[in-house]
Amino acid sequence: MTLCIALIVAGGTGQRFGAERPKQYLDLAGKPILRRTVEAFLSHPRVSSVQVVIDPARRDLYDAAVAGLGLPEPVAGGATRQDSVRNGLEALATRGGCDAVLIHDAARPLVDADTIAAVIAALEHAPGAIAAVPLADTLKRGADGTVAGTVDRDGLWRAQTPQGFRFADILAAHRDAAGLSLTDDAAVAERAGLAVALVPAKEENFKVTTPDDLTRAARVLTASQGASLGDIRTGTGFDVHRFTDGEFVTLCGLRVPHTHGLEGHSDADVGLHALTDAILGALAAGDIGSHFPPSDPQWRGADSARFLRHAADLVAARGGVIAHTDITIICERPKVGPHRAAMAARVAEILGIAPDRVSVKATTTERLGFTGRGEGIAAQAAATIRLPG
Repeated sequence: MTLCIALIVAGGTGQRFGAERPKQYLDLAGKPILRRTVEAFLSHPRVSSVQVVIDPARRDLYDAAVAGLGLPEPVAGGATRQDSVRNGLEALATRGGCDAVLIHDAARPLVDADTIAAVIAALEHAPGAIAAVPLADTLKRGADGTVAGTVDRDGLWRAQTPQGFRFADILAAHRDAAGLSLTDDAAVAERAGLAVALVPAKEENFKVTTPDDLTRAARVLTASQGASLGDIRTGTGFDVHRFTDGEFVTLCGLRVPHTHGLEGHSDADVGLHALTDAILGALAAGDIGSHFPPSDPQWRGADSARFLRHAADLVAARGGVIAHTDITIICERPKVGPHRAAMAARVAEILGIAPDRVSVKATTTERLGFTGRGEGIAAQAAATIRLPG
């Protein structure tokens, strides 16, 4: 198969999980579940691109979860999973389709590269193939709370995803099955008379459905990373900019109305500058000035999000993750409190981490010093990262 696209289904509400947000947007060891799932396919050499199907009402959560990954515009899901998959397939068809499509649940973030490769390889010999695990437990049929019989488990498998298909075949099958309530895409293919190969997969490729599943997934990641992410480092940063003429200041990626602006070569965002230095410090990789010299005219007026994203990319290039960040803004005015949540969300979006891993605080110096006299704003930050040991 020369062109293979992964279709990630992320339109569910996660009602069984019981969280404030759908489970695919919850944090799993420093990253949203959806981001881990998408990255598993983006990084695979046989997957050409990734298309995500979402609930449009959760677009803000989606944008934050996949920030910086360069994905195409998400597709709006439907009333059921089957409708969502069909919407995704139709969107791919309008862009010319592909040779093969891998349909995968967003809430299965631990899928491994070997399973993805095996499903794609099986499509050379069959129109469909699914990741699955043979049943190991004895099955009992129950009635009124007692055992009514034993079910022969011979030949029984538990279906997982990805479920791969030759694109034209599964598109036609889904169109023909519109309005039905089939449990997975393999069932849609079976109804159309398509042969579906079974590809042995791993127990770790389970679906996160309950809080216990999320805890289990975190344990699996911790065990797999083990010493590989056992090098925990902390860095700190500090930055100051004086006030100048203007109508707003940029703090933690947001424009905040004020009677003055901040003077600086870039956008003078003290919060992002301090945090960038903190991450670079944790990496022992110099400071912001060594990466983006103020003498270089290309950085005049630059969005400081570029600086922070560069620092995050350096962590990722080392195989690490950003575990937590903490920023303190020091000034008398403007008031930071009304903007704290939005600032934390913006920093999380830039770094590609969950918002609950970003802290933004503010304090004054009780009118002492240059900040107390209203001459400028200062910020200090701390960052904790985990690197391969």
